Amino acid sequence: MVTEASPAPVSVIGLGLMGAALAGAYLKAGHQTTVWNRSAGKADALVAQGATNAADIAEAVAASDVLVVCVVDYAAFHAILEPVKDALQGKVIVNLTSGLPDDARGAAEWASGTGAEYLDGYIMSVPPGVGLPQTLLFYGGDADVFAKHEATLKVLGGNSIHLGADAGVAALYDLGLLAILWSSLAGALHAYALVASEKIPAAALAPFAEQWITHVVLPSVKGAAAAVDSGQYATSVSTTALNAVGLGKMVEASKAAGIRPDLMLPIKAYLEQRVADGHGEEALAGMFEVIRSPER
Repeated sequence: MVTEASPAPVSVIGLGLMGAALAGAYLKAGHQTTVWNRSAGKADALVAQGATNAADIAEAVAASDVLVVCVVDYAAFHAILEPVKDALQGKVIVNLTSGLPDDARGAAEWASGTGAEYLDGYIMSVPPGVGLPQTLLFYGGDADVFAKHEATLKVLGGNSIHLGADAGVAALYDLGLLAILWSSLAGALHAYALVASEKIPAAALAPFAEQWITHVVLPSVKGAAAAVDSGQYATSVSTTALNAVGLGKMVEASKAAGIRPDLMLPIKAYLEQRVADGHGEEALAGMFEVIRSPER
């Protein structure tokens, strides 16, 4: 009998790099772990660690009450589980598949129709981070379902957060953080390209980039959130007009260095639009109003 003290059996469906890491974390934590993947061979290393390789999806579903699904997209999620929908009554589906908020909401509605409970989650880490105490995971769905299975969910990352009853909210947070990641990394790579044009290694700039991010960028990100929520963009520090001029210089410098200025052009356009709209003396955070407006 499974008690609070004994790890719950888990079936992990989908054994790509992330799915294999999820199954590995459950095995390490002592969970009876059944695995299944559409293509053969990916379970071998996990079986060697003690996992049971289900012969088919029906066997994987039957083996555990908690089904952790990590596949390429929501179309694959539905294609895999639709044939066994009659066996999902009373199961808990933890869907860690990437997609859009409406994909998650549609999957939650579908799962409800099968009699299964459903949580939609997002792993804010790469596979090596799975199972670490600091690893962040977002979940959306029924709070009671999350609370009941919280110990099992936290095997995958100690910083597992329930964001609300809306199944789509985790996907929204995921997209938000990815927007920060991609734009920040692209900015860093642009900076490295600039210094590389003068034969300066990226490693020479990196320590100062870390200081800049810690002491300037992170406080700016936090301050921008407060400004956006209040709609107040007054500043006595650095105006939009001043930064628009700076972006113009950045584009010139990039062209002179022989690197593509494309990354900076939309930001320059946003700032110039704010200036044209009469908000040049306001803070950079006011760019939010251009970003969220319909294309003009």
